[in-house]
Amino acid sequence: MKKLLFVFLFLINSSVFAQNFGISFSGFVKTDVIYDSRQTVALREGHFLLYPQNEKLDLNNVDVNAKSNFNILSIQTRLLGKITGPEAFGAKTSGQIEAEFFGTSDGDVNGFRLRHAFAKFDWEKTSLLVGQTWHPMFITEVFPGVVSFNTGAPFQPFSRNPQIRFAQSFENIKLILTAASQRDFSSNGPDGFTSAYLRNSVIPNLNAQIQFTKDGNILGAGLDFKKLTPRLVTTKNFKTDKSISTLSFTGYFKFIADQFTVKSQAVYGPNLADLMMLGGYAVKSTNAVDGQEEYTGIKVLSVWGEVIYGKDIELGLFGGYSKNLGAEDNISGSYYGRATNIGNLIRISPRIQFNSGKSRISTELEYTAAAYGKNDNTNKGKVIDTKSISNLRMLLAVYYFF
Repeated sequence: MKKLLFVFLFLINSSVFAQNFGISFSGFVKTDVIYDSRQTVALREGHFLLYPQNEKLDLNNVDVNAKSNFNILSIQTRLLGKITGPEAFGAKTSGQIEAEFFGTSDGDVNGFRLRHAFAKFDWEKTSLLVGQTWHPMFITEVFPGVVSFNTGAPFQPFSRNPQIRFAQSFENIKLILTAASQRDFSSNGPDGFTSAYLRNSVIPNLNAQIQFTKDGNILGAGLDFKKLTPRLVTTKNFKTDKSISTLSFTGYFKFIADQFTVKSQAVYGPNLADLMMLGGYAVKSTNAVDGQEEYTGIKVLSVWGEVIYGKDIELGLFGGYSKNLGAEDNISGSYYGRATNIGNLIRISPRIQFNSGKSRISTELEYTAAAYGKNDNTNKGKVIDTKSISNLRMLLAVYYFF
């Protein structure tokens, strides 16, 4: 019986591979050597850096967070499976599964976690993707090539979401429509970071983009709609369905000339905390009788740019700026978001990478400065009385691709 089963499986596999259908694996092993000049706000034992921590003064008025730290981690090591199969519904089919050892929390460092898992149907000028992959505000054709795993966050939108994505091409123009939910990257609210606020709003995160491409050069723009329902019951124990709806915008481009590549993206809008960016929303008013809350979005403008030169020896320079523009209304209650007490962020990070065969050695300096202050609730929550706190990260990374 075992022999018959083995023969049966062999014949199935032989038939599949004869048609060039199946799965092929690739990925890389990566080790990061990290030094920070002070304590940082980061994920996974400091690996995913966002910005430096604010001052924390002891009884002697000494900043406790002005302490450097060091780490070596290999948790970004990654495995990718690309899947091909027979046609379906008149379309070419493909799929992808990707995972890494980054874990889902600091307590799960080294844990194997899902990054991408989707099926894709491609017709001549139309495509449909169903599954988990990058949020549409993360432009896969235009994102920073920095060595740091933050990939330019919090200046660059960074999130992977379960979604349904439709794309239609017209010569050099592509229209992209997406409906997404939240999973590993979620919005903040009364119960902390969770996808419940989006799920309870019933309407998915909606995104529309238009791209123009020619000879590898890209110019694009898009808008993103999100509705959250922060509470189902008020603090006074009354049912509530109060929500906040926000609209964000992005524009981006990539230009290639010989060995030079220039990339840039701008994002403007409120309530971007689920994309690992600054901002969020806050309570603008509360009904004294039943506790019903009204909300206002905290707007952010973020811009980054990058210049790259070379191939075997690659030089790169990344720069980013993010500004908290305040809310749309004055604020009377709690803030829900990410770093709502930072007025602005600046980052400059030069790098050099040496590529040889399947190996790469990279080094990068990443200077990030955060202007911490306090929120003026009578002036739409704008951050005032700021003080710049900076961190210098020195990073060495070794890759082996397969």
